[in-house]
Amino acid sequence: MNPSTMLITGASDGIGLQTAMQLGQHGGRVLVHARSEAKARDVVKRLDAQGVKDVVPVWGDLSVMAQVRALAAQVKAHTKVLDVLVNNAGVFMTEEQKSADGFELTFAVNHFAPFLLTHDLLPLLEAAPAARIVNVSSIAHARGQLTLEDLPVPKRFDGYGVYGASKLLNVLFTHEFARRLTAAKKKSVTFALHPGVITTKLLKTGFGMAGASVESGARTSVFCATSKSVGVSGTYYSDAREVPCSPHANDPALEKAVYEKSCALLDCAPV
Repeated sequence: MNPSTMLITGASDGIGLQTAMQLGQHGGRVLVHARSEAKARDVVKRLDAQGVKDVVPVWGDLSVMAQVRALAAQVKAHTKVLDVLVNNAGVFMTEEQKSADGFELTFAVNHFAPFLLTHDLLPLLEAAPAARIVNVSSIAHARGQLTLEDLPVPKRFDGYGVYGASKLLNVLFTHEFARRLTAAKKKSVTFALHPGVITTKLLKTGFGMAGASVESGARTSVFCATSKSVGVSGTYYSDAREVPCSPHANDPALEKAVYEKSCALLDCAPV
């Protein structure tokens, strides 16, 4: 698959920047998201220096849902068709904080922002021949615990626990959204993935350790975005191959309930 227009969130550094670079080298137009306009324009310069020329900066603070909607509006101003959406941006909070919308901040950036952005951009994705929505989760989802009452603010804050729960939410969303897209006879498909244990700011902040290269970390996102070898919508990947997600991430009742509550909290029309 050679997508012509792609959006990568959290593309200012780490896995996101490397994903933008590798996708850009496939050809096509790459929309790169960063938190601020200055950072997004810096990404354009950095990719240009690496020979990736058709790059468009977009920006917005993903902890603020009004800015997520504004980001979607920017994307719509640049293109009418979106072949690939890579929901890559993520945070690891070591202290409890609430967003401007009253959401726990990790949940705001890691779950609510990609949930809302995906819904707002669905018309552009459906305008593509076979769009792909790629949700960057983590193996940490296997240790994430979640009840419906934890949304939008967990009953108890623990940095790793909340991060794991946010990554579990990515997988739950992927499963439920895949079912709904299929039932509604939509053309778009969606996948979740573990990028690996990669040396990023998030890994250093949250875990105090180093890992593999960002080049390695981008590999599975690029695979899910472009490979002809991907499986059915809703599947989970690691090391550029389909693998089982954690058994407790396969809970249709919880997936449906989380989806419906997220739509209600965001005032977002369900598929």
